[in-house]
Amino acid sequence: MTPSYKGRFAPSPTGYLHVGNAWVAILAWLDARQKGGAFILRVEDLDEARSRDVYRGAMMEDLRWLGVDWDEGPDVGGPAAPYEQRFRRGLYEQALARLQEARELYPCFCARSRLLSIASAPQGQGLFSDEPRYDGRCLRLSDAERAERAASKPPSFRLHVSDEALVTVDDRLLGRTTARPAEGGDFVVRRADGVIAYHLAVVVDDHAMGVTDVIRGADLFPSAFRQVYLAERLGYAPPRYAHVPLVVDEEGRRLAKRHGDLSLRALRQAGVRSEHLVGFLLWLAGQLDRPEPVRLAEVMDRFDLARLPRHPVVWRAAYTRWLQAHADA
Repeated sequence: MTPSYKGRFAPSPTGYLHVGNAWVAILAWLDARQKGGAFILRVEDLDEARSRDVYRGAMMEDLRWLGVDWDEGPDVGGPAAPYEQRFRRGLYEQALARLQEARELYPCFCARSRLLSIASAPQGQGLFSDEPRYDGRCLRLSDAERAERAASKPPSFRLHVSDEALVTVDDRLLGRTTARPAEGGDFVVRRADGVIAYHLAVVVDDHAMGVTDVIRGADLFPSAFRQVYLAERLGYAPPRYAHVPLVVDEEGRRLAKRHGDLSLRALRQAGVRSEHLVGFLLWLAGQLDRPEPVRLAEVMDRFDLARLPRHPVVWRAAYTRWLQAHADA
């Protein structure tokens, strides 16, 4: 048992959960339970324009269908309630005020068209080589120029990242990596429309909720360096990370909500049994010798995150056909 272990799963209610979401949720839940830890469900619904109540309810139903439960969450409460980000704006504004007071932020007035032109030719380096790197244009504005532009256009706010800063992430699967967050450029912490950006909300919430361990997809590994840097600016101790391989389709594309036939809701409606899906995922995760029906509680004690593959996991169409062939009539 690991003292004070607290993990979390934090989906966005912008669509039904799919097999790739189930993969991360199962791994995060098993790691927490195997270590005798607590588990949080947090709803990341900052973008209320894209979030839907039907998806909020469906994600909780589908997770429980898998066998995933939680000690703290929107429907069960907890010491860090509320567990939906749309109700936590006051905490984010407090963090923004601290960063503003420390002169870590600056307003950005760049038009969307200019940002899109930057995005068309990524300038990031190192871990951020596939990302657009903001060129710092608005960092160089004078106070007078900022005041003039603010009179006609609401700005976004960016965190200025020091060129000299080094951040080390000790990932439980990927090992120790040291990088310069500045290679990815200064990043937005609040959008021009007032919506709090992902990086700020995640850092504030993980700290406020006492999260000690974050298990999530490997596509978010570069984000860890920005989030650790931001946590340090706010005086927070960052959590431990484990970035697990992504589940991809047979063309190598990350599973997403566009793969409608792989949503948990569609599989459930087709009569697929949860233990069959769980067994397939745990076989792909190196926890079972073969894909066989199993419940999460049955493998909890022998789960070992270190047995995961270090490469993307391919979900083949044949797996879906097998699940459907063995579905309840």
